[in-house]
Amino acid sequence: MMVSTDEEHHFANSGTTLPAYWEEAKRCIEKAKDVGIKMNGTVSTIWGSPISGPTRLEDAVEFTKRWLEIGAYDIEHADHDGSAPPNQVYKYYSMILDAIPDKRLHIAHFHVTRGWGTANCLAALQAGIQIFEGTLGGLGGQPANFLDRVPVSGTGAYYYRDPNVVGLQCIEDMTVMMDEMGIATGIDVDRLLDLGTMMEKTIGRRLRSESILNRRIPKEPRLEYKRKGLNELKKKLGEAPDQKIPGSWPDKATYKPRED
Repeated sequence: MMVSTDEEHHFANSGTTLPAYWEEAKRCIEKAKDVGIKMNGTVSTIWGSPISGPTRLEDAVEFTKRWLEIGAYDIEHADHDGSAPPNQVYKYYSMILDAIPDKRLHIAHFHVTRGWGTANCLAALQAGIQIFEGTLGGLGGQPANFLDRVPVSGTGAYYYRDPNVVGLQCIEDMTVMMDEMGIATGIDVDRLLDLGTMMEKTIGRRLRSESILNRRIPKEPRLEYKRKGLNELKKKLGEAPDQKIPGSWPDKATYKPRED
């Protein structure tokens, strides 16, 4: 279940007020617990609202505490419309972890409306967040309602100008980035990229992930791209095989600060 710190946004999505929704959420969590189901609580409009504009990070921290107080198992902190610049992502998650240090409780959820998704994942990671949501190729997102298994327009027309660019952060790009940073994700990266390629074929178009196309950073030489003749040219010019600067230059560069 989801609450927005901006009540106008919340009403557009749920059709009810925040106080009434909180009461319903508490009832649902209690019912779910009775049958052994763990419920997630989502906080939205953390970094701003597409309806009302700027919001307060402090309100989102308070809403997070409210969810946990009524029994939510964990919290999805959602940037549903791509309003979060990376510096504010770092600030918010630092505030959250100062207030509620248990990292198991916090899930980062970023959309890529303005292209900041991977940067925001890095900012959240640097703040200490360990759990991230993503989708193959950035599929999904608003509007994302289904009627009789057919996608129909949801409540998210104010999120995107182009319905073809909806969706979460691409899990391929996020995973490749973390893998290159030496962070163990528990994901078979090559198999994930193969799944992304298969999903593109299934959907019938290029998806938003750059890593599906460009794969991982090469770790071995790719000799098929080697231009012939380098060794011969260096020998002709009287250069040593491993020489990278002119022989008359000093071994170490000297930096002089600019005077202007």
